[in-house]
This record gives sequence, C-alpha cells and structure tokens, in this order.
Amino acid sequence: MADVQRRDRGQAIVLLLAFVVVTVVLMVAIGHFSARLVDQQQAQVAADAAALAGVVGGRDAAERLATANDGVLTVFVVAGDEVMVEVRVGDELAQARATRAP
Repeated sequence: MADVQRRDRGQAIVLLLAFVVVTVVLMVAIGHFSARLVDQQQAQVAADAAALAGVVGGRDAAERLATANDGVLTVFVVAGDEVMVEVRVGDELAQARATRAP
C-alpha cells in the first residue's frame, strides 16, 4: 500500500501545470479574437464616416475622416450621387456607401 501512495505523489502538479497551460492558451486566443473584433468594428465606423464625408467633401474629406478614425482609405469611388469607400484598420477591411439622394 505504501508503494502505491509513493507512485501517486506529484500527479496533482502535472495536472495543475496542464490546466495552467490550457488556460493561458485560451486567454491568448480570446485576446487575439477580441482585438480583431475591435479592429473590424473600428473599420466599419471609419468607413461609414468616410462615405458620408465623401458625399459632402469629396476624397480629401473622406481620407481625413478615415484617418481620424485610425483607418486608411483604400478605395474611393463616385458613381453619380453615390460614394463607395473601403477602409482598412489593422488587418480588417470595411466597406460603406452613402448618397446625397433622399
């Protein structure tokens, strides 16, 4: 009976270490996912603002609003009364369109 107890000693440390490693990996994955989600939402905000500014002030206004929202204007297209833009924030892209028409 004493031999069995001696062999079982230390198993809790191995299990605890495995639990800590899995927890750290999950926390890093959640942090990465959260950062991408924030970038995607920020890109959409920047694209919406740039499209609205582009309708009123043209490409320069769209670039200023995209930059003010931590984005980079990558596409600016005017088709009649409609403006279509694409903005990049980090690795995320977002598109938006706006028009002068009611």
